[in-house]
Amino acid sequence: MTMAHRLGKEEAQRRLKVKLSAIRDIYGRQVSDLHEEWHENTLSFGFKTMGMNVAGVIEVDNRDVRLSAQVPFAVVIFRRPIETRIRAELGTLLS
Repeated sequence: MTMAHRLGKEEAQRRLKVKLSAIRDIYGRQVSDLHEEWHENTLSFGFKTMGMNVAGVIEVDNRDVRLSAQVPFAVVIFRRPIETRIRAELGTLLS
């Protein structure tokens, strides 16, 4: 998934870091084994929820943010609502 923005890389990355901190606070009890690692403009992340592992990468550039994630097969049926929610949240965050 790719979302365009006009914020510049640094501002987009700053906003993502703030949002991820808020997400940890809100959903912290529902996830375990959470790890995040920023390397310049790329975040590698992973966590476990409801016994399932989720992992992914977020790349921040000057004009867009790209998110890719590997989710368990059991979650595939929820793909569209999950993507819709993520797109809405990213759209608000990056506007």
